[in-house]
Amino acid sequence: MVSWAPRHRARQPDCGQIVQVVVTASDVTYRTVIVDDHELLRAGTRQILEDASGFTVVGEAADAESARDVVAASRPDLVIADIRLPTGNGIDLAAQLVDDHPGIVVVILSAYDDPHYVRAAMAAGVTGYLLKTLPSHELVEALRVACTGAGRLGARPIGRGEKDAGHQDTSPYEELTSREADVVGLVARGMSNKVIARDLGISPRTVEGHLNHVFEKLGIGSRTELVHYALANSLFAREPTTDPPAPDRAAGSPGTPE
Repeated sequence: MVSWAPRHRARQPDCGQIVQVVVTASDVTYRTVIVDDHELLRAGTRQILEDASGFTVVGEAADAESARDVVAASRPDLVIADIRLPTGNGIDLAAQLVDDHPGIVVVILSAYDDPHYVRAAMAAGVTGYLLKTLPSHELVEALRVACTGAGRLGARPIGRGEKDAGHQDTSPYEELTSREADVVGLVARGMSNKVIARDLGISPRTVEGHLNHVFEKLGIGSRTELVHYALANSLFAREPTTDPPAPDRAAGSPGTPE
């Protein structure tokens, strides 16, 4: 997927003889930027990479906006990003970095073991989705696989515990009430709380309460993340459980709110 420095390079010695020099993976150093809003996690990841061979950390960022500036200034080979960030999120950030910097490798390092997030991240162009529970040596090896262009790291999170093996994961979406699911679908269509409240026949404050419950159940921190979650799972297609507005109301009766 990514073209890296060739494994064989030719150099011209003083004697004029062409000599082939074999460059192994351990000879290559990948310039890396770490994006996480927790300073301790950034420091820990930096220490892991500095203790390993083949990586040098050239920048850090605590939010999506500054991450774009750091990447533009340092031109890294690899960006390791959390999925939840201030001023944006890791999925949006990954999509923009992949578009703006051809050849860059973006890997999500997240605490969320959620297949919906994985699908959304892969659709954004990331090379892999890793869990923060990974042992340090496995994290390093997974990052090497990503950087060497050996292919994407798969369509499931790497680092899932043994307790998850052998059975199908239950989607957090299934824990939502029907009304909460209705709100998710309408948010994914781009509707404001006021419009959602009008369509469902409830107050904007009730819509806000439903969204707070949805954020808690899905482990989501913003409306943007919720939209990504919904679009990754085609939840925008869900129809509300209540009847749609009556035709005479849509036609503009005198008491119809704007």
